[in-house]
Amino acid sequence: MAQAVEEWYKQMPLITRSYLTAAVATTLGCSIEILSPYSLYLNPKLVLQQYEIWRLVTNFLYFGKMDFDFLFHMFFLARYCKLLEENSFRGRTADFFFMLLFGATVLTVIVLIGGMIPFVSETFAKFFFLSNSLTFMMVYVWSKHNPFIPMSFLGLFTFTAAYLPWVLLGFSVLVGSNAWVDLLGMIAGHTYYYLEDVYPQMTGRRPLKTPWFIKALFADDNVVLAADARFAPPAQNLHQD
Repeated sequence: MAQAVEEWYKQMPLITRSYLTAAVATTLGCSIEILSPYSLYLNPKLVLQQYEIWRLVTNFLYFGKMDFDFLFHMFFLARYCKLLEENSFRGRTADFFFMLLFGATVLTVIVLIGGMIPFVSETFAKFFFLSNSLTFMMVYVWSKHNPFIPMSFLGLFTFTAAYLPWVLLGFSVLVGSNAWVDLLGMIAGHTYYYLEDVYPQMTGRRPLKTPWFIKALFADDNVVLAADARFAPPAQNLHQD
């Protein structure tokens, strides 16, 4: 059993394994009181005034108490992060890392701006950790890339993957969870999907280009074509007379 778990862990792609490890280690550290959630949560004042910059990262690593809800989110993190990295982003580790970085940035900006808007500021002020929303973003992007895959929810009914985010959102509402957590993930996911997949198809321009210094961090990108084939211009007739 232990060997099987070890093999499963080793076979995970780089970003998935790294994020899962950091999430479990951070949450476990808080559970045994080596770390304190109070030093990890997103606090704009402490970030800007006390220069506690690490909070911009650590709020995406803590998933709450180590209970069934934690296992639920670790399953989704391991599954959909892995599926994205091994399929949609196969050989494009830097692009996948940039997707997560973009999603984290969008979520942070939404919460910061929402906290300054009257009538909704109290709602956004309660978002101390955005880890669950980032996980939901990955689920959303995966569903957009694989819309026709058949799925089943607890064996009760079947649907296609395109509706997975909405099914999970409905489940969150039924069990009394904060629906805003899922909604923020959907907003961030759709923003990425539109800018990366829809807008380039309409205009031929890609507003989301992975910076060179991020690409330089990941060796596997050296073995794939520099240009994404999805947005390459039509092939020319290059036959010779």
